[in-house]
Amino acid sequence: MNFHFDYQHTLLASYTSFVTQAIINNFAPLLFLTFQKDYQVPLEKITLLITANFGIQLLVDFLSAFFVEKIGYRVAMVAAHLFSALGLIGLAVFPAWFSRPYDGLLTAVACYAIGGGLIEVLASPIVEACPTKKKSATMSLLHSFYCWGSVFVILVSTLFFFFVGIGNWKVLAFLWSIIPFLNALYFTRVPIPRLVEEGKSLSLVNLFSFKLFWLFTLLMICAGASEHAMSQWASAFAESGLKIPKTMGDLAGPCFFAVLMGIARIFYAKYSEKINLINFMVGSGLLCVISYLLAAFSSSPLLSLVGCGLCGLSVGIFWPGTLSLAAQNCPRGGSAMFALLALAGDVGCAAGPTLVGLVAGARGDNLTIGLVAALVFPILLIYGLFMGKQTTRRGKPSRG
Repeated sequence: MNFHFDYQHTLLASYTSFVTQAIINNFAPLLFLTFQKDYQVPLEKITLLITANFGIQLLVDFLSAFFVEKIGYRVAMVAAHLFSALGLIGLAVFPAWFSRPYDGLLTAVACYAIGGGLIEVLASPIVEACPTKKKSATMSLLHSFYCWGSVFVILVSTLFFFFVGIGNWKVLAFLWSIIPFLNALYFTRVPIPRLVEEGKSLSLVNLFSFKLFWLFTLLMICAGASEHAMSQWASAFAESGLKIPKTMGDLAGPCFFAVLMGIARIFYAKYSEKINLINFMVGSGLLCVISYLLAAFSSSPLLSLVGCGLCGLSVGIFWPGTLSLAAQNCPRGGSAMFALLALAGDVGCAAGPTLVGLVAGARGDNLTIGLVAALVFPILLIYGLFMGKQTTRRGKPSRG
């Protein structure tokens, strides 16, 4: 029997691609101390694994603007998942293949970082191009799967390590690789629509001359920074503030943040027809400011954790909302626009927690001052949204 694959399958494959991205971004960090112990890798080199992951994803974001349209979405998406699966398997096997195990770890990270970068660039325009009635709702739902995927990875991995033992982590790496491998096969069968007809998308020169593009670039930087400046410190809040073991701290911090971020995206997806997107993002920006202040200045550890969770709730709409606004206002932007906006978002993901760390370190490891400094990102985002609202009221530039 010939099974019919329709656009609902395309959406399902795209949602699963964000689960894959959650796996490759969240699984290895749970093993950093294990890598340090098993392979005698110093902590500063472990830190470089994080830098390599997001640095390569940034590079892929940039380069994909030049080649994705040429090779096609299907080929690129299948390759993305195969690279992701290879990287996860590589975590378990590559260290034994190299004279220095660290080189094996770095090679594995490079493989799945290529996959993660491609997924980030491709999933959003594929979903945007699908013939759905509520575009912004579907985009928000897509990005919620990264949140649920993150929670799923942390919970399952934590339970696996508890019941099976951390020493069997290589088995889990193989098990996690099954998801991207099967999704690669799925993407060979589902229909892949084009966001813009071939030859009709804006050139990079025209895209760069489109004023709203630069505004959306600013919004993406602020979205990534607002999210990660808090999420990267969530575990530290829970562990040092509430004085609970690290395992529980990871669940109470990053998981709590991710759950509420996912809820925000599901909420908007469900009620998008009744909600003005820009107004919702402005309100979320104000809540983000409040959550940072609560986390930073509360004398109660429990309220600090509430502030962390509220931050997840507030930032949920920033990333998918900005992509939806960009697609609405620049419909001929094509995959190049999504690639460059993903690049901007990743710049923010790196800039946010870096600013917090640098400012905190300069003030005697005062995390409160570091978090206050990060308020610049949601404040800039709110300002950018007001500017965008005024610009669209006056009429969009004809190039879009």
